[in-house]
Amino acid sequence: MLTVSEPAVSVIIPAYRASADIPDALESVFAQTFSSFEVIVVDDGSPDAAELEEAIAPFRDRIRFIRQTNRGAGAARNTGIRAARGPYIAFLDADDRWHHDFLRRQTWFLDAYADCDLVYTDASISGETPLAGRRFMEAAPSSGDVTLLSLLSQQCNIMLSTVVVRREPLVASGLFDETLRRGHDFDLWLRLALGGARMRYQQAVLAERRARADGLSGGPVAEIERALDVLDRFGHRHALDHQARTAQRIRMMALVDRLEIEQAKLRIIEGNFSAASYHLNSARDRPWKVQLALMTLRIAPRLLRAVYLRVRPPVWKTTPLVVR
Repeated sequence: MLTVSEPAVSVIIPAYRASADIPDALESVFAQTFSSFEVIVVDDGSPDAAELEEAIAPFRDRIRFIRQTNRGAGAARNTGIRAARGPYIAFLDADDRWHHDFLRRQTWFLDAYADCDLVYTDASISGETPLAGRRFMEAAPSSGDVTLLSLLSQQCNIMLSTVVVRREPLVASGLFDETLRRGHDFDLWLRLALGGARMRYQQAVLAERRARADGLSGGPVAEIERALDVLDRFGHRHALDHQARTAQRIRMMALVDRLEIEQAKLRIIEGNFSAASYHLNSARDRPWKVQLALMTLRIAPRLLRAVYLRVRPPVWKTTPLVVR
């Protein structure tokens, strides 16, 4: 039985250049209808340490605050997990928010389904992105059961700020890989699934993902490269059966095609039309838009560039959604 000093949930919030956003995140935690939780904020060597102190001052007596040298968000989350006292761990990025009944509904789910080790939910998207007003699962769907195969193929996509996970399987997995500055969450879900952890999701919108123009995630090229890096490392470091190995390779090939197309877009913007043609020709799968672009590059490359510059979203509107 839990005592007053033993919270049911430990909420982990890493902070790096987070002084502008973290008050909203903390307010969303302390507005929860569920009360048995502790909040651990880990300052990952943020250069705005003074501003961060000021931002969390109204919450200081209700949180545990830990400082460390800058080692990345994965390391900050691991620091929080090691300090956690609750049997459930919940993750929240400083620029995201929870709906008021997030913890109640997530802990209810884990209490109701003893065979489930991790549960995540859908979220609304707001901020500087063309996806504002839509749901996360519209942009990054979860379809069917959450298994190693569905994670490898990215048929199921987990948003970190909606995850509540049992502490024991999380610790047994080895926690986040601190050598991965980005994509460490995707890598962890893969390792949990490989180790037999059971994961499920609720399709209810219980959180808000807020995109920022100055976020650390980068654009589509960086997003794809992170996913490729995680999948490649995972395949090299673990013995996968034939089905998993096939799923990994198929997904990597699809991502390589996407990467070639995104690289071609950048070369078109630069006016390097021969390089753009090279990238588009390197893609194995060429939908009609790619074929049209290749034809236009041969006939009227400057016209293609002019049209693309008019219709493309601004750089700040390319915030990635899956792998942070």
